[in-house]
Amino acid sequence: MIREAGAEDSDIANSALQELCQQYWYPLYSFVRRQGLDSNAAADVTQAFFADILQRQDLGNANPELGRFRSFLLASVRNFLNNERDKDRAQKRGGGNKPLSIDFADAEGRYLQHPADNETPESLFEKQWALTLLGRVETRLRKEFEKRGKAHVFAELKIFLAVKSQ
Repeated sequence: MIREAGAEDSDIANSALQELCQQYWYPLYSFVRRQGLDSNAAADVTQAFFADILQRQDLGNANPELGRFRSFLLASVRNFLNNERDKDRAQKRGGGNKPLSIDFADAEGRYLQHPADNETPESLFEKQWALTLLGRVETRLRKEFEKRGKAHVFAELKIFLAVKSQ
């Protein structure tokens, strides 16, 4: 999916990027939020980050030989935040970029479930990344069982999975 998001074919890249955004926006939002931004600013920054990645086609720079995608994404969002802080000092952010369609309605409620004094932005990001990944794996596994006509088996085995809601 990451390679497809960095592909030359804009239809394939846009589809893959949209999927990546939908899957990984919350770990990034929680990281940004823990940096001290309020919910609206964190939502704006997270959307702007994804728009920036799309515009600059940075996903083509993600190389599995150089490290994990989450490390690439975390370093990228840190750089983006630093750049945004620099821009904010000079002028207002925005520039007419069209934000991606990401549902932030439940983000603040989810974010407020995390004790503010127990986690660093990095540890919250890692935790949310892992939960997102586990949720994706659970969904994929459920679909595989359904495709084989064994949804009932998955339903019975699901209680043994240790995946909590994000």
